[in-house]
Amino acid sequence: MSEPRWLTLDEKVAWLGFVRVLTRLPAALDAQLDHDAGLTFFEYHALSMLSEAPQRSLRMSRLAQITSSSLSRLSNVVKRLETRRLVAREPDPDDRRATRAVLTDAGLALVESAAPRHVETVRALIVDALETGELAQLHAAHEHILARVDPDGVTRPDWL
Repeated sequence: MSEPRWLTLDEKVAWLGFVRVLTRLPAALDAQLDHDAGLTFFEYHALSMLSEAPQRSLRMSRLAQITSSSLSRLSNVVKRLETRRLVAREPDPDDRRATRAVLTDAGLALVESAAPRHVETVRALIVDALETGELAQLHAAHEHILARVDPDGVTRPDWL
């Protein structure tokens, strides 16, 4: 077995900075969304993906893919959202064995009311923190990473 390629100091600093972003950003987004809409970031993400989908509806398996979730985790979250009447589950008309998640009018209203403040937060924490050109660099960097962790692009919503 060959010796691992240890990270250089510059690589380690970049990696640990990325880890800090990965761990701190979700907590900041959760806090804002909980305060403003009573949602976690994951719940908001699932609802917003449904709001963008045709007929505000997606198969549960597809919604799990684009939210980078396991089907069991998504099912538990959708169950909670159903109790709040934000989402409904129904058989898929194209395949009765599959289940679709459908964003209700109340769910759409919540997403629409939460979106402005959420966008302000995303802008404040990420977009406005970057200098001219850095946003394009960030986009290019995450596309390179996604090519390795999601080579088939299953997490990319069909409407993007």
